[in-house]
Amino acid sequence: MAEMGEDGVGLKGQGFFVMPSLEEVQHWTGVMGQAQQMLLAHMAETMASTTAGSALPVLPPSVFTDPEKLADQQGELIRASLGLFDELVQGNPGAVAASDRRFKAAQWRETPIFGIIADAYLLLCDHWLKGIDAVEGLEPRQREQLKFAARAVADAMSPANFPLTNPQVLERIFETRGESLVHGIEHMIADMGKGQLTHVDADAFEVGRNIAATPGKVVHETPLYQLIQYAPTTETVLETPLVIFPPWINRFYILDLNPRNSFIRWAVGQGFTVFVVSWKSADESIADATMDDYVVRGQLDAIDTVRRLCGVEHVHTIGYCVAGTALAMALAYLAAEGEASKVKSATFFTAQVDFSEAGDLKLFVDDEQIQLIDTLTSGSGVLDGRYMALTFNLLRGRDLIWNYVVQNYLLGEEYPAFDLLYWNSDTTNLPGKWHRAYLQDLYRDNRLVEPGALSIDGVPIDLRRIETPAYVQAGREDHIAPARSVWKLTDHLAGPVRFLLAGSGHIAGVINPPEANKYQYWTCETHAESLEAFEAAAKETKGSWWPDWRTWIERQDGKMVPATGARIPGEGALPAIEDAPGRYVRSR
Repeated sequence: MAEMGEDGVGLKGQGFFVMPSLEEVQHWTGVMGQAQQMLLAHMAETMASTTAGSALPVLPPSVFTDPEKLADQQGELIRASLGLFDELVQGNPGAVAASDRRFKAAQWRETPIFGIIADAYLLLCDHWLKGIDAVEGLEPRQREQLKFAARAVADAMSPANFPLTNPQVLERIFETRGESLVHGIEHMIADMGKGQLTHVDADAFEVGRNIAATPGKVVHETPLYQLIQYAPTTETVLETPLVIFPPWINRFYILDLNPRNSFIRWAVGQGFTVFVVSWKSADESIADATMDDYVVRGQLDAIDTVRRLCGVEHVHTIGYCVAGTALAMALAYLAAEGEASKVKSATFFTAQVDFSEAGDLKLFVDDEQIQLIDTLTSGSGVLDGRYMALTFNLLRGRDLIWNYVVQNYLLGEEYPAFDLLYWNSDTTNLPGKWHRAYLQDLYRDNRLVEPGALSIDGVPIDLRRIETPAYVQAGREDHIAPARSVWKLTDHLAGPVRFLLAGSGHIAGVINPPEANKYQYWTCETHAESLEAFEAAAKETKGSWWPDWRTWIERQDGKMVPATGARIPGEGALPAIEDAPGRYVRSR
C-alpha cells in the first residue's frame, strides 16, 4: 500500500489517491481565491509605482473600486471550483486540462493529484484574467497591457514548468536516473551564456547546403543589400520579372527553407524570373540607415536594377511584413514622382500600413519602450537581434518560450532538426535609428495613413495615390500582423485590390505549398466594406493559396519570353558576384 501524507494524498504507489472531503475542496478554493486577490493587488501596486523605463502601464492610485463585481467573480470561482470535487467523485481528474496541449500527456491523469493541480491552475488563470475586468479607472490600452502581463505571468506559473508538479518530468528523471536533469541544466547554462533560448539543433543546417539552397547568383550588391537572381527551370518565363522584398527583421530564406516548402523554388518552377533582396544584418556601417534608405536605396534601387538587366518597363513585386509596409511607401513615392508604371503589380504578405489595430505587438510600443531602444543602441547605434527575437517570442510565450523550457531544460531532450525553428533563431540586427522611427511614427502615432504626414527622401507620402493592382494576403490566426489590421490596407489603395485570407498565421499562412495540402483560404469575388463582411460572403477553398496568386499575376501580364540571355543569372549585363545565397545572409 502507498505511504500516506497528512493530507490523505498518496505519496507513493501508482495512481493512489484518497478522496478529499467537500470541506477540504472548499478550503482550497478559498486559498485559490485569496491567492488571486493577492496577485491582482500586488500587480496593481507594482504598476501604480512604475517608473520611467518600465514596459508596464502606470495605473491610477485607486483600483478595485467595484467590490461587488469582484465579489461576484469570487463567488463564480467558488462555484466553478466545486466542479473539481465532481471530477474526483466521478474519478476523472484532469478532464478539463486534457484539452490544453501542456497537459495532454496521459501522466497528468494517471495520478489524480496531478490532474487536479492542472485543472485548478487553469481555473485560477481563467478567473485571474476575469478579475482584471474588476479593476476600475483603466484606459483600454492599460487594460490590454495588464491582461497581456497577467497572461505572461500565468503562462510562467504553469505547473508544467516546474519539475515537482510535472509528472512527465518526474517520470523522466527516475527513468534516466537523473541524467535528463543534468542534460537539461547543461542546455540552460549554454543558453544563459549566449543570451538566447535555443529552439533547434544549429548543427543540423547549413545555409546554402540544405537550407536557402535554390540555385542562383548574387548579381548586384550595395552596402544595404544583395540582389539574388535564381536560375530558371522552365524553357520560357513570364516577361515581367518578380522582385521579392523579405523583411529585414529576419533572414530572407523563410521563403526558401527547403525544396518542399520553398516559395522561391515554386515561383521559379511557375515560370517567373525571380529576384530576391537579401538585406544586410545591421552593423555600424549602416547604423544610421532610415526608412528612406530601405525604400529608395533598397527597394527602388532593386526595381530599377532588375528593369535594366531584363530590359523591361516594369516588374511584379512582393513585400512581406515590414517590407510590405515599405513597399507601400515605395509605390506612393513612385506615384508622386510620376513613375508608377515601374511596378506592374504589388503583392503584400501580412503587411500593415494602418497600425490602429496592430495587435499585441502594439502593447510594446510607448514612450518608455522607445527610450529603451535609445538605451540599447546608444553605443553602436545597432539594435541586437536577440531583443527583437525575445519580443516576438513573448507574443507567444507559451509556445515559443515555456514549451522549450520544459523540453530543453526539464526533460533534457535533444534539440530537433527543424528548418523553420533554425530560421527563427537566426536573428538579424537592426539600425537603431530606423527601428526607433518605425515604432514611433507607425506603431505609436500611426502617421503613414495621414496623407503627407511622412516623407521619403523629401517626397510626401500619400497612399491614396497608389493605383497599382494589389494582392493583399492576411493570416487568419496571425498574432504579429492581425488580419483585421492587414485588411485596413485595402481602405487606403486607389487601384484594384484582391484580398485573400489564409488559414494559420504569420509564417504558416504564407509558407503553404500546394503539395502539402494543408490549411485553406478564403476569397470573395464581390466588394466587401469590412473584414466581417468579407468573411460572411467569402468562399473557402482547401489547400494552398499560391495557385490563386499565380492566376491573378497572369491576369495582370501573362506574356512569356525565352529563358535565355539576361534571364540566366550572370549571363546578362550584370556578372555573377557569388553563388546564392550570398555573404550577407551569413553575416552576424
